[in-house]
Amino acid sequence: MAGDRTKAAMTARRKKTPRVIPGFGLSMGITLGFLGVIVLIPLASIVISSSGLGLEGFFRVVTGRRIMAGIRVSFLCTFIAASINAVFGVMLAWVLVRYKFPGKRFADGLIELPFALPTAVAGISLAAVYSSRGVIGSLFERAGISVAYTRIGITVAIVFITIPFVVRTIQPVLEKLDPQYEEAAAMLGAGRVRIFFQIVFPEILPALLTGFGLAFARGLGEYGSVVFIAGNRPFQTEIAPLLIMNKLQQFDYQGATAIALVMLIASFGILLLINTIQLYYGKFIRD
Repeated sequence: MAGDRTKAAMTARRKKTPRVIPGFGLSMGITLGFLGVIVLIPLASIVISSSGLGLEGFFRVVTGRRIMAGIRVSFLCTFIAASINAVFGVMLAWVLVRYKFPGKRFADGLIELPFALPTAVAGISLAAVYSSRGVIGSLFERAGISVAYTRIGITVAIVFITIPFVVRTIQPVLEKLDPQYEEAAAMLGAGRVRIFFQIVFPEILPALLTGFGLAFARGLGEYGSVVFIAGNRPFQTEIAPLLIMNKLQQFDYQGATAIALVMLIASFGILLLINTIQLYYGKFIRD
């Protein structure tokens, strides 16, 4: 009887609780409608437009020698940049969470600067700094290393644009991580390296994978910040987004959407793979 009264009271309380947003049916309809207009319809238009080429025409476009070279440059430079950010993003998040120092809030705000800065401004700035006459580029030039207008410059630009994704996904996890486990491991004689890789790293690994995937997907389609520092030499430093722009300028909309569809599938595949790894990793940790 007491249990029935408790359930009845909880049900009455739920009914009296005011809802901030409308009921499930209306809110779900608004959500699906918004996603359809903003996300699904534009993506579907890419598939529909490229389907006009036919299967043979589609593969003829995307397997062209120049197109394949551009896609290869984009994938290679983006993978290297995302890998670099995976390492240094962990370091930056660690410093911002675990240490107190003057100007910490300013440094924390700088992490999000690539989000706020127009990509064209970032590209021009990086090209000026890393050119052979730039502040940093001249130092590398003395060592015989050219940064601007090479694949190294493309990688640097993508690192600049995508570093916030890694830092901002790892930072909340580190903030919630209880330091008592690390203290207990230290009292048992574990060194700092062992504590990090056996206690801290397994906890931040899912977030690290998420940050890597977001950085890779974002960098793969980056145009504004890369095109100014890339040099845009065919078969060497020409990126896939630039090839899409060239197709559009030639009014070859089907060819442009065919290349865009390849990039879309690649980005979606990377995110799906990482989400699958996270799912099985979570089940492995729980078991």
